[in-house]
Amino acid sequence: MMAANGLTVRMAREWVRPADEYVCRLSKETQELARVELREDPATRQHALQQMRSWITSNPRIVNCRLDANFLLRFLRTKKFSCPMAQESLERYLLLRQTFSHAFRNLDINNPRMDYLISAGYVFATPQRDKLGRRVVIYRPGVFDPYKFTNEDMCRVHGIAWETLMECEENQVRGYVHFGDGAGVGLPYLTLFTPREAVRIVKNGERTLPMRHKEVHGFNIHPSLKYALDFGFSLITEKIKKRIKLYTCVEDTLDFIDRKLLPKEYGGVMPMADMITLWKEELRQSRDILLANDEMKIREEMYSAAAKEGAVSALKKGMYCGRENDMFGITGSFRKLEVD
Repeated sequence: MMAANGLTVRMAREWVRPADEYVCRLSKETQELARVELREDPATRQHALQQMRSWITSNPRIVNCRLDANFLLRFLRTKKFSCPMAQESLERYLLLRQTFSHAFRNLDINNPRMDYLISAGYVFATPQRDKLGRRVVIYRPGVFDPYKFTNEDMCRVHGIAWETLMECEENQVRGYVHFGDGAGVGLPYLTLFTPREAVRIVKNGERTLPMRHKEVHGFNIHPSLKYALDFGFSLITEKIKKRIKLYTCVEDTLDFIDRKLLPKEYGGVMPMADMITLWKEELRQSRDILLANDEMKIREEMYSAAAKEGAVSALKKGMYCGRENDMFGITGSFRKLEVD
């Protein structure tokens, strides 16, 4: 508020991106998939967006956030339009970004370290979608020099890729296929993260980031990493575990991945360098959005030390004390049922 001529004037609150009128640009086929798999239809979508915006603007812990439909729908879609679960996921996401800002902010492709890793093909999405309409994300961690780059660099380059992909509604509905080449990865890579940090990364990757991970394919995994893989598998849910397949070599993956989607170096058609060039252009187009996301803010003082330390368990029982905060907690489904 501010005083003007003796009168108290309430300043309008500015959001990173304001609420907008949703216009569905998804194909009929994708809309039907969203209806069947995610329980999404126009009435449910409109009501859920209203619920999310009302909750955000009334939540005392959220200082600033995006209110545009594109951003909110990624949380609603991963939680199949359960508003309470989407709200919890969104707040965990904001808490993660802020408490680990050294790794999840300043996602700038123009940063020389990021540009180097992206140009080297550390992570990129293939330009074409698979037969189910999903983007295939390729990972080549062997090009990451653990003596030259840090774990912050690794988190940021993943953040640039994933945040860019999440901006696309088609991706929000269809989900992602992950394809990883472990060639060149050995024991030195295990020193990049402590066991505690590794736990946070794996759990947040599954539970906090609003992404639909449909398939994960990995090959060229060095035997020395078996212990680390077993540890990682112990942290993920059975649902995701069943979607992971490991192979000896790239040829073994071709029964599950369309060869034409892969870079020429893996038996496909388009050279990897051309794919990376197209991918970098896609990243440049989303640069301003990703940097603007840094304006999102929460009141850290309203979270316990344990919540900020873990992020994944930030909103579990015990966070909400007092009747006045009940409306911001997970008290039941607010989704209105529309009956014809």
